[in-house]
This record gives sequence, structure tokens and C-alpha cells, in this order.
Amino acid sequence: MNAPQLQFLILVLAGWINRSQQNVIDYLQEENRILREQLGGKPPRFTDRQRRRLAAKAKLIGRQGLFEIDTVATPDTLVRWQHRPPPGSS
Repeated sequence: MNAPQLQFLILVLAGWINRSQQNVIDYLQEENRILREQLGGKPPRFTDRQRRRLAAKAKLIGRQGLFEIDTVATPDTLVRWQHRPPPGSS
């Protein structure tokens, strides 16, 4: 197999992986929308541990990226949770 063929194969594989990941993201966003509908407009309640977990994942995406996806908490809330000290630390 020569270099152009290998490059083409890698591009095809990368495209397939990207499409697969996007399908998972689309599914999870739709699942979030449905779960929020079931809450009847009430904001979800999170434990401190859940807030820390969401904030850690949100930090990897960044504030601007959070505005591009459908999150269970507002991007501003997620960023605020990133800066909140853990409970019991003073």
C-alpha cells in the first residue's frame, strides 16, 4: 500500500469515527431534552458531587462550546460551578 492510499484509508476511518461520535452526541442531547421535558420546567437538582463532575466535564468543553450544545444546566451555571470551592474547604 503506498502513501496516498494509506492517507485515504486514514481519512475514511477518521470520518467514520467522527460520524459515530456525532451520532452519540446527538442522541445524548435529545435524551437530555426529553428528561428536561419530564421535569415539567423545574430545574434539575444536583448534589455537590454531581455538580463537581459536570463542572469538570464542562471545563474541557469551554464556555463557548457549551453554548453550542444542549446542556442540563446553563453554560454560565456550569462555569460558576467550576469556580466553586468543594464543600468543607475554607
